[in-house]
Amino acid sequence: MKRAILSRALALGVSIAAIGAMQLPAVAQDNPGDGTTVRMAQATWDTGWFEAAIYKQMLEALGYTVEGPTTLDNPPFYQAVAQGDLDLWVNGWFPLHNTYESTFSQGAEIVGAVAEGGALEGYLVDKASAEKFDIKTLDDFKRDEVKEAFDRDGDGKADLVACPPGWGCEVNIEHHLDAYELRDHVNPIKASYAASMADAIAAYEQGEPILFYTWTPNWTVNALVPGEDVVWIEVPEVDLPEEIADLADAATLDGVTGCVADPCTLGFPANDIRPVANTAFLDENPAVRKLLEEASIPVEDIFAQNAKMNDGEGSQSDVDRHASEWIEANRDLVDGWLETARQSN
Repeated sequence: MKRAILSRALALGVSIAAIGAMQLPAVAQDNPGDGTTVRMAQATWDTGWFEAAIYKQMLEALGYTVEGPTTLDNPPFYQAVAQGDLDLWVNGWFPLHNTYESTFSQGAEIVGAVAEGGALEGYLVDKASAEKFDIKTLDDFKRDEVKEAFDRDGDGKADLVACPPGWGCEVNIEHHLDAYELRDHVNPIKASYAASMADAIAAYEQGEPILFYTWTPNWTVNALVPGEDVVWIEVPEVDLPEEIADLADAATLDGVTGCVADPCTLGFPANDIRPVANTAFLDENPAVRKLLEEASIPVEDIFAQNAKMNDGEGSQSDVDRHASEWIEANRDLVDGWLETARQSN
């Protein structure tokens, strides 16, 4: 095809230089990723897979071949992206992941934002138990009657659905257990989060008290609605790990639906969900950098997709389909991002 175009152009007296100026940039601009593979990762929490699938499909629309995404915990991902063994993920949580910045900052960088300011974290209690025992803060779990009510494994401590090892939230929860002197009163459950939450929801449905950590966007707040089924409780005072201690003011928020107080001292700064990518890779692929800078997903749409996953549409093929449907529903917006990315190449 290209040879035929070249022959016809030469017959019309168009120079080879002119042909190159007209044809080659157009091909490169339409598919700036042609011939390039993006090695992508995604988080171990499945509530972030929707975002990963959307960005993967957008990268493919730019002509890139996307390898993965490979599911990884935070520490191995940030090490791999800094070393250039992986190119990017879109599941960074900041400031929660500031603790990993020393690991990735020499070879990778934060670029763009998937969702800003809508990612909350904190502790929740079923509403009935909060009212029955007048539970307002984590300090209330030092009371014997409260510990006994929330002790489901018989060890004398209140059971808390916490975070698996390697998750950023594990660092904060462990810090809180020491800072508020809760080691003798609260038992953090660190098994699979989805399985632990499924067990907690089953207990709630049987009328048992439950205490759990969660974040938003997450299917848990669709299954157990703050203000209706559960309430956000406060920490006794803001006490953050040293790496994010300067963000203390952001750990108390106004207008948190379903909190026992307003403003609500959640004890975790509100987070932005942000891509992290290898700097050398971004420098070599300006279209990827521009796409990451331009694209975003409304938190409400992530909530809605997470609810579908909780209702049984949680396979990878389901998530890929959800991503395709979201892109089609936002076709004009996505096409604008892709066009801007192409023009940057």
